[in-house]
Amino acid sequence: MVVVGKVGNGCKFTPTTNLALLQKHQHVCGRFQRKQFSLSFICGLMLFALGLISLFTGHVASHLEYYSFKFMKGALSSKLNRHPPINIWKSKASKLYYGCSSRDPNFPHAVRGRASNGYLLIATSGGLNQQRTGITDAVVVARILNATLVVPELDHHSFWKDDSDFVDIFDIEWFINSLAKDVTIIKRIPDKVMRSMDRPPYTMRVPRKSPPEFYLDQVLPTLLRRRVVQLTKFDYRLANNLDEQLAKLRCRVNYHGLRFTKPIRKLGQELVMKMRKMATRFIAIHLRFEPDMLAFSGCYYGGGDKERNQLAEIRKRWETLPDMSPEGERKRGKCPLTPEEVGLMLRALGFKNDTYLYVASGEIYGGEQTLQPLRDLFPNFYTKEMLASEELKPFLPYSSRLAALDYIVCDESDVFVTNNNGNMAKILAGRRRYMGHKRTIRPNAKKLSSLFMARKDMDWDTFSRKVKSCQRGFMGEPEEMRPGRGEFHEFPSSCICKRNYYNDYSDMELPRRQNSLDSVVVESVNNTEWMEADTGCKE
Repeated sequence: MVVVGKVGNGCKFTPTTNLALLQKHQHVCGRFQRKQFSLSFICGLMLFALGLISLFTGHVASHLEYYSFKFMKGALSSKLNRHPPINIWKSKASKLYYGCSSRDPNFPHAVRGRASNGYLLIATSGGLNQQRTGITDAVVVARILNATLVVPELDHHSFWKDDSDFVDIFDIEWFINSLAKDVTIIKRIPDKVMRSMDRPPYTMRVPRKSPPEFYLDQVLPTLLRRRVVQLTKFDYRLANNLDEQLAKLRCRVNYHGLRFTKPIRKLGQELVMKMRKMATRFIAIHLRFEPDMLAFSGCYYGGGDKERNQLAEIRKRWETLPDMSPEGERKRGKCPLTPEEVGLMLRALGFKNDTYLYVASGEIYGGEQTLQPLRDLFPNFYTKEMLASEELKPFLPYSSRLAALDYIVCDESDVFVTNNNGNMAKILAGRRRYMGHKRTIRPNAKKLSSLFMARKDMDWDTFSRKVKSCQRGFMGEPEEMRPGRGEFHEFPSSCICKRNYYNDYSDMELPRRQNSLDSVVVESVNNTEWMEADTGCKE
């Protein structure tokens, strides 16, 4: 009798089946069951996945580009921020930007003669670059008021005691003619108008950074009534934020309408050529370590009671200055670096000791003794007095004309280093951005101060690495500052445009987006002078 039975797996067997055959049957049946289970499981997973995809497909598809871009940005940022490269001489990203302040064809032409609302007199204030801000804004204010602008008066009573007039420093004919379409500018009020006036011009001082509405509400009615109004102490009296056409006019005045006289331009270019003959590229440093600057800042540099007494005496010239804590001001980054500290910062960034320096400065506090450490760090050290002797003599009695020479050389330098956030630093930083984003280095004084105090406790490599870390974001890269931040004269964002294509950045395709990723990607494809691994600057 043959008995037929089943095993638990559902495979039939008989008692006469030999052991080998039974084992073979069990193996085949097991494979079949495992295969059947796997197919079912996979099919179930696929159905479940399809259900999820059908639920979220709309969101995923519509945001595919966004997520891929965010992923790329995050990956690149994570990788590049670890070792972000910087070329100390020139930002390759500067090629992506250009100055754009052309006059809009729809911008109405300037009003003429009797059609204007009156005559605007402007009395500027301060030194050359502070007065430059007043002149620039005076043109824009005249445009806002539909007024005829009389060539501004320069300040003869400031700390610098320079009796130069507008015509002695700026090309007055160029100034009038180049801006004729925007504002009517005359050299003086017509005699006929002066004879018709029964009272002197009405004088007033407007608050700092006043918006156009203030001038229309507070100044225009007086101008219409009196025909002539004089605005005094005119520096930074116009708001930073203006509509686009007024902002572009501001740039046309500052970067195109204000041109130095021929003698100043000629000697300035001679100084530049002398630097170029010695070196293909050079650094210009505005040390701003004069006694008045140190006194105004309220800082102290270790000169004992003699220094304290000298600077305290100078501070009396400004009656409204509050008492300051030198240690507190230094921690806040309000104190200029010493010449030696400027030199150490540059060497730590990677500038070698054979680099050529042009030092723009007046009387250095402490004289040659203060300058010597910088000379030791950079023996190729030059000033306008060293480059020109006889040619400079006609300029020596006039601080503003000497400042104009420094302005020209600093503007033409490959790298410009500022040592404070004063008027010259702001004006030149803005101009260099507008003229192609030439490298401009600002010391991160707040973080560097503690680093310099601890310098003796670390080796040079560590100090250099930390200086590079501190200076990241202060090297003049195009996107270091956001539009609308800071003084307009320092960052004229309304007058800087970005190209929508990329040149000379290998074959790498970059997204045409105006965001911070652009500068990161651009930097990543360039050879570098230094690479920073340390992500923080320890204080």
